[in-house]
Amino acid sequence: MPIVFIILIALIAIVLIKSIKVVKQSEVYIIERLGKFHKAADAGLTIIIPFIDTVRSIVSLKQQTMDVQPQEVITSDNVTITIDTVVFYKVVDPAKAVYEIQSLKKGIEYLSITTIRDIVGKMELDETFSSRDSINSKLKTILDEATFQWGCKIDRVEIKDITPPPDIKDAMEKQMNAERNKRALILQAEGERQSAITLAEGRKEAAILDAEADREAKIRRATGEADAIRQVAAAKAKEIQMVYDAIKESDPDEKLVQLKSLEALQEVAKGDANKIFIPFEATSALGSLGAITDVVKDNKKSKHKHERKSEANGAFSSAHIQPNQSQIIAPIEDDDDSDDIMN
Repeated sequence: MPIVFIILIALIAIVLIKSIKVVKQSEVYIIERLGKFHKAADAGLTIIIPFIDTVRSIVSLKQQTMDVQPQEVITSDNVTITIDTVVFYKVVDPAKAVYEIQSLKKGIEYLSITTIRDIVGKMELDETFSSRDSINSKLKTILDEATFQWGCKIDRVEIKDITPPPDIKDAMEKQMNAERNKRALILQAEGERQSAITLAEGRKEAAILDAEADREAKIRRATGEADAIRQVAAAKAKEIQMVYDAIKESDPDEKLVQLKSLEALQEVAKGDANKIFIPFEATSALGSLGAITDVVKDNKKSKHKHERKSEANGAFSSAHIQPNQSQIIAPIEDDDDSDDIMN
């Protein structure tokens, strides 16, 4: 009896252990009853019937990653490249993920490989390097549509690496170096061009400033010269006014004026090869001036006086005065008048 009781307790314990299932967070139990899908047990405590209900599969609801093996792909320009891809996906319907496909991971991997070859095979080599985002977007769209019936959602697809053949890689590196050298030369030429433009603009500005400075200097120099001329003219005018006032205050007589006129006439006749024509009416004034001169110089030696009178007689008789090869010619009407002038 005790042995039967112990066996009964053991059977009850085994049944309880088989009946009670604890589902972890982010997991789903696919439970079958007599070989048929019964339910998907979410996180928490789940009771099943032993020997009738069984757990077919445990499906994770977390986002999962699958690293697709690197695949060789031929581009449209017949270059073989190796593409390494990673896929991020999540199970949204555990029952479909278990019953609609034999292996969800294998299905996603094979679908990724064929899709990559189809997309990249339509591109050229250079385009594959510059169109990674486009390739990723196309891969995600195609995989998401294909895996929807499997209860799976593709979150994103990323191309980790694109590896060309060694010879193509070497050619690309040479092309890249040539392009860099080209850009360097272009930048250097542009810098030299900008430098030349800047220097030319500087020379232009300097020339403009020099011209403006020269113009300003000439204007100021001309202004100074004009002021100097005005001041000199004003001084001369003042001098003439003073002389005129002095002469006016001294009240000169007619003989003094005639003497000064003769002195001025002699100064004018000092130039080389000058001829001065004296009107006949002025001969009387010249005679008076000669008499005044003789009176003033009466205190000189008689010999010098005689010589001066002889020179004056000869000059007035021929009506020519020739100081320093200059000539003063006066018209003479008759000899009597000339004798009067000399006397």
